[in-house]
Amino acid sequence: MSEFVDSLHEVFAAFGPIRSRRMFGGHGVYHDELMFGLVVDDVLYLKADDASSGLFRERGLGCFQYEKAGKRVEMSYYTAPEEIFDDPELARAWALRAFEAALRNKKPGRRAKKGR
Repeated sequence: MSEFVDSLHEVFAAFGPIRSRRMFGGHGVYHDELMFGLVVDDVLYLKADDASSGLFRERGLGCFQYEKAGKRVEMSYYTAPEEIFDDPELARAWALRAFEAALRNKKPGRRAKKGR
């Protein structure tokens, strides 16, 4: 586990307990067994959907992208605003927004895997 990923427990303390789990060369960030964040190369991305992605785009925050079979794939995770790392209440608000997006996108009957 990276120091950055470990530091997220403190960043999101006002939001509640989180867990992380290695995946796809990065880490998933979970709350109540639901993934609301993604860390790749020590960059935090937060879950977004149609209801919240505009807030990220308005701030110029890009979505997580990767290459697969020569094509660019965009995921519904956006770069977290830098200010959340210095402001616990902002971190709580953005984590809640990401968690709510994850709840809205949760597939019925599908259980989330436990993080560590």
